[in-house]
Amino acid sequence: MRPIDYTAAHDVKGALQTLAARPLDSAPIGGGTNLVDLMKIHVQNPALLVDINGLPLAEIQEVEGGLRIGALVRNSDLANHPLVRERYPVLSEALLAGASPQLRNMATVGGNILQRTRCAYFRDISQPCNKREPGSGCGAMEGFNRMHAVLGTSAQCIAANPSDMSVALAALDATVHVSGPQGERTVAFGDFHLLPGSTPERETVLRPGELITHVSLPASRFAARSRYLKVRDRASYAFALASAAVAIELDGKTIKDARVALGGVGTKPWRSAEAEKALIGQPADEVHFKAAAAAALKGAKPRAHNAFKVELARRTLVRVLALAAGLA
Repeated sequence: MRPIDYTAAHDVKGALQTLAARPLDSAPIGGGTNLVDLMKIHVQNPALLVDINGLPLAEIQEVEGGLRIGALVRNSDLANHPLVRERYPVLSEALLAGASPQLRNMATVGGNILQRTRCAYFRDISQPCNKREPGSGCGAMEGFNRMHAVLGTSAQCIAANPSDMSVALAALDATVHVSGPQGERTVAFGDFHLLPGSTPERETVLRPGELITHVSLPASRFAARSRYLKVRDRASYAFALASAAVAIELDGKTIKDARVALGGVGTKPWRSAEAEKALIGQPADEVHFKAAAAAALKGAKPRAHNAFKVELARRTLVRVLALAAGLA
């Protein structure tokens, strides 16, 4: 490994200036739970690390009935915050389903949003990977692709997005706030992650030298009727084979409004407008839950080893909808 320069930033302006001076070979580091792993296996090789842990971005604030969540808030702190548990249980459940207690104590909100795929071909520099080395090919296409995506794939990449938290944020209509050399901007969460298309190396709309400063959640109408369910190979410290985050608003037994997002099956946190459309205005029952699940997976394109994910994701969505509706 080549020598790495290190500097600590103490304010957002200073951090941005340092990153902007070396936009192509620098990287901010918070908890380091993903970046350090990738550096160890030579997938990411920044020449300069900018420690941002000293920035004032670690607060959770109530704003107009919603929440403003700093990018440096640790996952464990967010999961256990009283307002999150009360108003956004789907987010708390998603966070607690991810990683291990030790990692959640270190991992940050900004880092979780930006975490990179766990595709084995991406993480092995001896293998072809268009995401890591554009134009080299995709070893997963004809390789072992059990953990890969079935939604949002392209001829260049089928890697699945690994985040649990991001699935919940997609369902909650979160907004990502970014600062950079050109100033501040906001990005709707559904627009933040990019589909691989012909440029799988571009995973988000974040530009060189930019930082996520915080995430905002709107006031929630769903409260207790939001849930997250994750299916995986073991009970903890495992990435999703399929997961679903849902939030529903009921008028009696009729679904007045709904939010649906899937994890483990998409190349990005997968918000399903098709499933939501199938639910709104319908009775909250198994028949309509199954119809929504079928709509959510209609465009799935499985490969040789992950076709099981299509039915698994359908069943996961039906189950979590029943939990949110109080029917299970």
